[in-house]
Amino acid sequence: MTDLVRCDWANGSASMAAYHDSEWGVPQHDDRVLFEFVILEGAQAGLSWQTVLNKRDGYRRAFHGFEIERVAAMTDDELERLMLDPSIIRNRAKIQSARANAQAVLKVQSEFGSLDNYLWDFVGGAPIVGDRRSLSDIPARTPESDKLSKALAGRGFKFVGSTICYAFMQAVGMADDHLATCFRRNAETAQTVQSLDRPEAC
Repeated sequence: MTDLVRCDWANGSASMAAYHDSEWGVPQHDDRVLFEFVILEGAQAGLSWQTVLNKRDGYRRAFHGFEIERVAAMTDDELERLMLDPSIIRNRAKIQSARANAQAVLKVQSEFGSLDNYLWDFVGGAPIVGDRRSLSDIPARTPESDKLSKALAGRGFKFVGSTICYAFMQAVGMADDHLATCFRRNAETAQTVQSLDRPEAC
């Protein structure tokens, strides 16, 4: 796989390359996966994505495989004990935000049927495909991420600033920012992504 041309940011490590090749920009519609990325992108605030990837398994253990109802029911004592867990990022506000966000997700599911339905409506149900020639062409935020950030914050979500929201949108395929030179933007991949980006739920 070393001969593949990737987005420049993915060349720093094997784990970054694997994440880029198999996950980044692939449309996600499973509520548990979407919730996972809400938590992980919030955890990244002020840090590198490599740091988060290194601790992803720790997050999965600490937060019950990102089962939304279980995280929503975590007690103060459980969350406080996670401050002693070196397998995750030990920031009290970020740890506590996982429960708050899970509780907010449950309310969204009750109102809209699924987190998937709610989130993908912000992009009209299909990925926004950017024409990116270099990393400098990729914005840190967009009008869509601004709108999503405001809406999520209004519903009680934490660590959902516009920059975090845009990183989330890229991660779950709501925004496709693979560079024009990246192998993920070739014709075969484009056909695969197109077949994934129009689920019935949207």
